[in-house]
Amino acid sequence: MLMKPLRGLYDWTMEKAAHPHAQGWLAFFCFVEASFFPIPPHPLLGLMCLAEPQKALRFGIIATLSSVAGGLFGYFIGWGLYDLVGEWLLGLLGLTDSFPQAACYLKQYDWEAIVIAGATPIPFKLMTITAGFISMNLVTFTLASLAGRGMIFFTVGLLFRIFGAPIKRFIDEYLGLVTTAFVVLVVGGILVLTQFGGDKDDASDPCANATLESAAG
Repeated sequence: MLMKPLRGLYDWTMEKAAHPHAQGWLAFFCFVEASFFPIPPHPLLGLMCLAEPQKALRFGIIATLSSVAGGLFGYFIGWGLYDLVGEWLLGLLGLTDSFPQAACYLKQYDWEAIVIAGATPIPFKLMTITAGFISMNLVTFTLASLAGRGMIFFTVGLLFRIFGAPIKRFIDEYLGLVTTAFVVLVVGGILVLTQFGGDKDDASDPCANATLESAAG
């Protein structure tokens, strides 16, 4: 029942992915996703790479640089506008409870936490706003963001550049399976986020019982 509208949506998105302004939309979504927008840009990047595999690496560069720029905007929100905007924004995104633990992990692991968040389903905006809130070194934050975001976006671009046509044929034939797999990944990312601090009763985790007061300290 769902395959017909799903196929129509896929065909429509493929058409838009090859639109002359698609690169601008990719840059826009990568920017806002890194600072406040809840929907990840990876599906658009993948479909653009499917539509034009020869431009996949260019799309990866656009996505990476735009996401890092958006991350810097998120950093600014956390650094200078947390009370006015950041706190409300995290609440709107359902990330308030994860904020103290994110701050703790950034203090504990510094750039490594940014790289991991940039290359995994953990919401990157949580880490960018938190990094600004704790005044993480800006150069370190920027370089770590380039590494993490570049890791995921260039991997997508490279894979589609090399295997674009076979991947497209596979998706065309098994669209339902691919959609299911993507949903599983998204749910997995949410589960990673909810377990970000591990078991709150685990004394071996220094961030298990992190609070907003400790984040601000």
